[in-house]
Amino acid sequence: MRSIRIILWVLVVVAAAAMAYLYIYDNKATQVSGGKLGGEFNLVRQDGKPVTDKDLLGKPHAIFFGFTNCPEVCPTTLYEMSTWLDELGEDANDINVYFITVDPERDTVEMLAEYLTSFDARITGITGNKKDIEQTLRSYRVYFKRVELEDGDYSMDHTATIYLLDAKGEFTGSISYGEDGKSAVAKLRKLLKS
Repeated sequence: MRSIRIILWVLVVVAAAAMAYLYIYDNKATQVSGGKLGGEFNLVRQDGKPVTDKDLLGKPHAIFFGFTNCPEVCPTTLYEMSTWLDELGEDANDINVYFITVDPERDTVEMLAEYLTSFDARITGITGNKKDIEQTLRSYRVYFKRVELEDGDYSMDHTATIYLLDAKGEFTGSISYGEDGKSAVAKLRKLLKS
């Protein structure tokens, strides 16, 4: 009798956990897929010109969130994006690519302008004051966290995914860090058709 109660209790716990997982997974998919990411913002491009959320609309766009002091993930991703844009040829002119900083304290307009000279000129850097950047990151559901280092410096943990959005600003997919180049280019081609 006691073993039957234990088995029933375990089944109830497993069923509850499964239902909770499905609820969370389903809600995440609903919140992001085919929906709006982002919100209103007033930031600045690496050329010093203002940029708002409205300026991102009208063309499909890819957004990567990172920082210039990033040791590996950011330069690798921006290099790969430069390669993918080359592979797209003339079609690459129909997609906007943005690199939005997660470290506005260090990533000034001048720093972004200098840093991005190492990558495709079609990649536009965006920065702003800390409050506005953090609000923008939250509206795009980007994970970011300042990590203090032993030498007194700091680094930034952050989402390492490229967000793909159509001309209306609706999320259509993503490119993961380290994703195969053929897959990434195929996703960009699909984005161009959206």
